[in-house]
Amino acid sequence: MKNNERKVSVLVVDDDKNTRDGLFRALSRTYEVLLAESGEKALNVLNKRQVDILLSDVKMPGMDGLTLLQRAMARSDGIVCILLTAYGNVETAVEAMKRGAYDFLTKPVNLDHLEMLLQRAVRSTRMESENANLHEQLDNKYGLENMIGTSSVMTNVFDVIKQAAPSQATVLIEGASGTGKELVAHAIHRLSTRAKGPFVAVHCAALAPTLMESELFGHEKGAFTGAAFQRRGRFELADGGTLFLDEVSEIEPGVQVKLLRVLEERSFERVGGGAVETDIRLIAATNKDLKALVDAGKFREDLFFRLDVIRISLPSLRDRVGDIPLLCGHFLHEFAEANGKNIEGITSDAVNILSAYEWPGNVRELRNAIEKMVVLSKGKRLTARDIPMNIKTAVPDGVARHFASANIPPATKSLADTEERMIMDALRQFDDNRTKAAKALGISRRTLHRKLNRYATGKE
Repeated sequence: MKNNERKVSVLVVDDDKNTRDGLFRALSRTYEVLLAESGEKALNVLNKRQVDILLSDVKMPGMDGLTLLQRAMARSDGIVCILLTAYGNVETAVEAMKRGAYDFLTKPVNLDHLEMLLQRAVRSTRMESENANLHEQLDNKYGLENMIGTSSVMTNVFDVIKQAAPSQATVLIEGASGTGKELVAHAIHRLSTRAKGPFVAVHCAALAPTLMESELFGHEKGAFTGAAFQRRGRFELADGGTLFLDEVSEIEPGVQVKLLRVLEERSFERVGGGAVETDIRLIAATNKDLKALVDAGKFREDLFFRLDVIRISLPSLRDRVGDIPLLCGHFLHEFAEANGKNIEGITSDAVNILSAYEWPGNVRELRNAIEKMVVLSKGKRLTARDIPMNIKTAVPDGVARHFASANIPPATKSLADTEERMIMDALRQFDDNRTKAAKALGISRRTLHRKLNRYATGKE
């Protein structure tokens, strides 16, 4: 155990004092050992503090070990429960496992076996904790709450994502480059029943046609010159999760046929090998008009219909100008924190110029511009002086003045101030109905509640 790691806590519950004392002596050098002589007293301990492992006798006066196990697991999320008994039998062990016990030992306890079991339990809980942290990080980075926008077009997009995500239906995301297609794909995966499975992305435009088949379906050793070992393809790697094919229009016709077969039969063949079954949810994205490519004979019509089950059309940034102040604030906060810059907000004249720009690169271009502004800024607010010259010179003064008088949320205050104002406006609009306000804002009700609590208490 590293010096900065806390000791794992073990709560020993047994009505026999000699057993309690013996386990305390055996375990206290490695673990923080807590003692309780009954199920009721064990619950009192659990009410007061966090416990990692519960080590309890089964047969005790009053509350027995099986009942304690059930109540402990209901109160303490993630607790590992191991039961001890002098009356060990298969039926009791099976019942303990059904109720969620990690394992089962008989008395007298073999201390070496117990130590091995505790070490295995610690590794298991740490792995679960790491996985939970990883999922939380992915949610923060790719979840629906990280998609910014209150415009009607984005609200419609959020609605479709929420409806489509729990299904197994194939999704086709269309939109210009930089509109956030991969972010939408991640959000669908995170909100789906496959969220704990892999998310595998393939950027089809980056793959040479000769490599596409092997990349998607894998190959056997010796299948072609240079195939020195068996390789699993992306369909195999995504089994149990989601496969995202970005720029699907770039897949060459021969591979389109094989892709269609996978969608129809849920199996594929490695290059030079036999059939392999796969369980994936497919999400495809394109910045081109697939139907026009079908009409031109450049994309298979049958594959198009297989992909186009649920379609999500992402608007260009020009079609959601009202979201630009929020996006500016979001990216400002992100890059100020990443670069250790103390920047409080962005001035209205800067927002007016950014709102008047055409943004051919869409949200990606705006994000890059704000990053550059934050890194190079010398003041506490981003101003028009910080805007990259190519953007300023592309916006006539008259157009910028038009946006100054338009009904666009001001960004002269900090991100937090702008966010709070928009949340309060949404609550007023929906007569304090938090569910409707959260939906309109594109955030969860839990997030809305947390933010309102922060406004009321001044604490996170």
